[in-house]
Amino acid sequence: MANNSYGGEKSPPDQDYQEQEFGCTLQELRSLMELRGAEGLQKIQESYGGIHGLCSKLKSSPVEGLTGYPAETEKRKAEFGQNHIPPKQSKSFLQLVWEALQDVTLIILEVAAIISLGLSFYRPPDAEKDCNKGAGSVDEEDKAEAGWIEGVAILLSVICVVLVTAFNDWSKEKQFRGLQNRIVQEQKFSVVRRGQVIQIPVAELVVGDIAQIKYGDLLPTDGILVQGNDLKLDESALTGESDLVKKTLDKDPMLLAGTHVMEGSGKMLITAVGINSQTGIIFTLLGTGEDEDNNKRAKKEQKRKKKEEKRKENGKKEKETLDGVMIEMQTLNAQEVGDGEVKKKVSMSKKEKSVLQGKLTKLAVEIGKAGLVMSAMTVIILVVLFVVETFWVQDRSWVKDCTPIYIQFFVKFFIIGVTVLVVAVPEGLPLAVTISLAYSVKKMMKDNNLVRHLDACETMGNATAICSDKTGTLTLNRMTVVQVYIADTYYRRVPNPKHIPRNIMDLLIQGIAVNCAYTTKILCPDKEGGLPQQVGNKTECALLGFALALQKDYEAIRYEIPEEKFYKVYTFNSIRKSMSTVLKNADGSFRMFSKGASEILLKKCNKILLSNGECREFPQRARNDLVKMVIEPMASEGLRTICLAYRDFPLTDGEPEWDNEADILRCLTCLCVVGIEDPVRPEVPDAIRKCQRAGITVRMVTGDNINTAIAIATKCGIIQPGHNFLCLEGKEFNKLIRNEKGEIEQELIDKVWPKLRVLARSSPTDKHTLVKGIIDSTVTQQRQVVAVTGDGTNDGPALKKADVGFAMGIAGTDVAKEASDIILTDDNFTSIVKAVMWGRNVYDCISKFLQFQLTVNVVAVVVAFTGACITQDSPLKAVQMLWVNLIMDTFASLALATEPPTESLLLRKPYGRNKPLISRTMMKNILGHAVYQLTVVFTLLFAGERLFDIDSGRSAPLHAPPSEHYTIVFNTFVMMQLFNEINARKIHGEHNVFAGIFSNAIFCSIVLGTFIIQIVIVQFGGKPFSCVSLSFDQWLWCIFLGVGCLLWGQIVSSIPTSWLTFLKPAGHGTQMQDDDDMDDLDEIDYIERELRRGQILWFRGLNRIQTQMRVVNAFQDSLTPYEGLEKPQSLTSIHNFMTPPEFWMEDSQPHVPLIDDTDAEDHLPTKHHSKACALPSLNKNNNAVDSGVHLFLESNKSRPSAPEIPFPGDHCVIGSPNPGCLSCENLNMDKKKRCPK
Repeated sequence: MANNSYGGEKSPPDQDYQEQEFGCTLQELRSLMELRGAEGLQKIQESYGGIHGLCSKLKSSPVEGLTGYPAETEKRKAEFGQNHIPPKQSKSFLQLVWEALQDVTLIILEVAAIISLGLSFYRPPDAEKDCNKGAGSVDEEDKAEAGWIEGVAILLSVICVVLVTAFNDWSKEKQFRGLQNRIVQEQKFSVVRRGQVIQIPVAELVVGDIAQIKYGDLLPTDGILVQGNDLKLDESALTGESDLVKKTLDKDPMLLAGTHVMEGSGKMLITAVGINSQTGIIFTLLGTGEDEDNNKRAKKEQKRKKKEEKRKENGKKEKETLDGVMIEMQTLNAQEVGDGEVKKKVSMSKKEKSVLQGKLTKLAVEIGKAGLVMSAMTVIILVVLFVVETFWVQDRSWVKDCTPIYIQFFVKFFIIGVTVLVVAVPEGLPLAVTISLAYSVKKMMKDNNLVRHLDACETMGNATAICSDKTGTLTLNRMTVVQVYIADTYYRRVPNPKHIPRNIMDLLIQGIAVNCAYTTKILCPDKEGGLPQQVGNKTECALLGFALALQKDYEAIRYEIPEEKFYKVYTFNSIRKSMSTVLKNADGSFRMFSKGASEILLKKCNKILLSNGECREFPQRARNDLVKMVIEPMASEGLRTICLAYRDFPLTDGEPEWDNEADILRCLTCLCVVGIEDPVRPEVPDAIRKCQRAGITVRMVTGDNINTAIAIATKCGIIQPGHNFLCLEGKEFNKLIRNEKGEIEQELIDKVWPKLRVLARSSPTDKHTLVKGIIDSTVTQQRQVVAVTGDGTNDGPALKKADVGFAMGIAGTDVAKEASDIILTDDNFTSIVKAVMWGRNVYDCISKFLQFQLTVNVVAVVVAFTGACITQDSPLKAVQMLWVNLIMDTFASLALATEPPTESLLLRKPYGRNKPLISRTMMKNILGHAVYQLTVVFTLLFAGERLFDIDSGRSAPLHAPPSEHYTIVFNTFVMMQLFNEINARKIHGEHNVFAGIFSNAIFCSIVLGTFIIQIVIVQFGGKPFSCVSLSFDQWLWCIFLGVGCLLWGQIVSSIPTSWLTFLKPAGHGTQMQDDDDMDDLDEIDYIERELRRGQILWFRGLNRIQTQMRVVNAFQDSLTPYEGLEKPQSLTSIHNFMTPPEFWMEDSQPHVPLIDDTDAEDHLPTKHHSKACALPSLNKNNNAVDSGVHLFLESNKSRPSAPEIPFPGDHCVIGSPNPGCLSCENLNMDKKKRCPK
């Protein structure tokens, strides 16, 4: 490959590129990419003379790529478009204002205020004095001046609330856009420019670029395959076909954006980007592109409705005869025919409602009902008291001319009732959740957590189990070869090159150079005195570093043998656990270099190279000795062991059958075994101790050797000497969880997972089975909340199944990232611990807000209700209560929801899914502070005029001017809320409520700002706020009574909660169903669940037949290929267009024989496949499950239950069967036989 770099070349004149003409047009390329398979290949051959001809027409080179000069890329963007699809236009501020105005309580308030405003200008001519006598009198001048003020003030308050709500929604939308842009900017792709492989942002890809694609990539553009190695793609996102599609130069070179590379690697010529790619065309048709006009959208909607009506007519007969059956039928039809919006919305709402949201929703409904009852009672009592006082006590008759005056009173009462409802309804709850989550997500970015799904942040706070990868997460992911077994000699450090025979050295270096991905390389240190940079796969980097340590240049070999000269490549995957590259020699023979897990690859070797450079036979006994003398000692030191081997295929034997992998990967000659060190991250042991102290069980799931895994787990603190925990290999794990039919059983998993701490040699399906087993388990009181880390494409099922999926930002594939909830930008386990802290902090912030808001709710509602009953008026006027509502809803949610997390959050166990939001301690605080505040308010209300020597504000007429008395009541009430906001910072009974208060600048600013606004309202608010200015002494008394909340809070905190047995917690969450149960509920609605089991089964069978008939009818109606597709949430990047492939796991044994199972009887005598290890008793966590499970796109079959198989015991006495031992033949062992243990 060319070694020219960017630095030394001068950019050519811009006009050279401006005048450059391409040999094909945008429309031609779009048409080309609509073809598939052989048709596309034929078109390329006929129109362009092959792929190289197409490259030349696009002024590109398959080897050198583009030059990458700005003028050239800009020219290509202008000619063929940018790799960007315009996002869906966000809502304008005015739209958000309109949505905020749709709030029912605000609408009622607006209507009442407008009626009040209109009636305030009406004065009856003759009976005015008589009316006023009945209703309380006020001077004519004051009435004329004050009548309209309250209505206008309420309207202005409503406008203020609406604007604040709309602004919050707007800022939230802006934050989400920023988060999405951050995710997009993180996405980079490898391209060849001027002969060098570089990574550029996905948005910078242009037509003509040569892109390198590899296992795990999500293709960002359309393209034509230029060179491929065992390349297989998942195109189900576009075609719906679940089978992997093999891509080759001679059969099907067409690659489409949005598809996933599931196996292999290669290079592609980019031919279409952005809205011109096949994915972009689809979304443009769906109306998400910039150039989509409303007419097209309207026509498409009309067309869709016609299709739907036609389908309805086809099914009319079934609807008439089987009305009940059709309930499920409609759901299934919507899912299978393509009109899946209803289905998706139902399932999405269930999936997206997290633990916290479920609890909050239920609590908000309960509070709202109570508020509605109180507001209705307030209105009724006010009306009744007015009617009794006016028409009964004063014995007045209804005068027609006085009707507007009476209505004015009724409207006033109604406004008071609605205001009580506004204060009682906790509309600030969703705002608090949103603010807290958005704030946490923003801050988590700085802690290397890129949150993709907002509720994952909160869910992480409830995590009870973490299943972590080893490499890169627990370790530094900087690998180095430190020990070698080569030429029949075991070296404890890298040997001197002189000690290695020349022929072995040549084979070794060539094997390392060509059998490591060419994207993997060692670069010079980025700063003087630093370590060399490792780019690409870190295990391969260790091997390349080993070659450099032997004073050999692997780049020279790669330049001599470019990837185009590879004859065949068997890329690494979780099933093979090895990689092999086949080269064709000049004489027509073949040589294959292999590398892989040592104990697996050694079983394929029948020869080994000696110190004299010659081969000798390598029988089973010699392999066993090598394992005991070399591999196990390396693994016990925490080293990853890799075997390097090769095989020659003589010309005389003819060309092998390359698709028969089991036959190809045997009869190898062992070159060497290397021990690779990957040190444990220094901060990981402390992080794991924090997790264990916080009640979170950490499990290691790795594909590495079990001895290596145990050594690393011991260093990390996952296992400790003296504790009876399990360390299993994937195969042993599968034996324990499967019945005699080979089917996985939950009961068997439940016997294994509580003690399991390390799962080695595990496949991604093992991980999925373990995660599912832990989540579905019922052996613990509360359902386990499981977090999983993953980096590979096949980790997708486990990441999707987990409550929170963490993908590796550095080592992770695009598919893993798409399936995840949070991306670890530094691949570090400590970042997961920070995510736990932030998640718990979100939960606590919401609880703090609830504690504050419910105290205000109780006091405000009781004061308004009691005042209405006794004084026929509310002491807190409508505008004042709206201001209080603004304080406690918007400002308090912003202040309390942005509290930063502290280490103390990790000193308690997880709350769990069923713990109430409002604990008994919080209930004690709420009621305790409510008692103090109500005592103060009522004392001021009924005795304030005597205490302050002022006029009473009770029994004031309809439009009476504001009084000092009620102003003091209002001001004291607000001061108590301000100081109680400080009390609300602590929810677990802590005495020091000021701890860390100055670390939250937002909280301090809001409390101070609210205090200043309150001064302005009281001193200058006047009639609109029903206030008069207070003296300095009166202000001091108001503040003193407010500070009393802090002193009273210390008394409340000192009362043991255990004494208050009458207090009950509140805010229990609804029992959350698992995703699988939800899917069932989607298909069986309430009516059907009421039917008997037999009827349901009969209905389902019939429905399936009807559904199939409808599918046939739908295809006969020639549905458009894009019918029913739903618009994506975000379209700023091609990576966001296509959802990750749907994963189904089939629990049967694989249909393709595994490479490492070919010598199944040839088990290596490792110390133990199953080891009892040490670890403190922790919570259960998830791990991998079945190394023999194959990834199949097919729905799960239900498994029949099997007889219970006891868990392996630790004490088997010879001659006596142990009821706890699996080896005792399931308790059916003849008593004369001996236990194998």
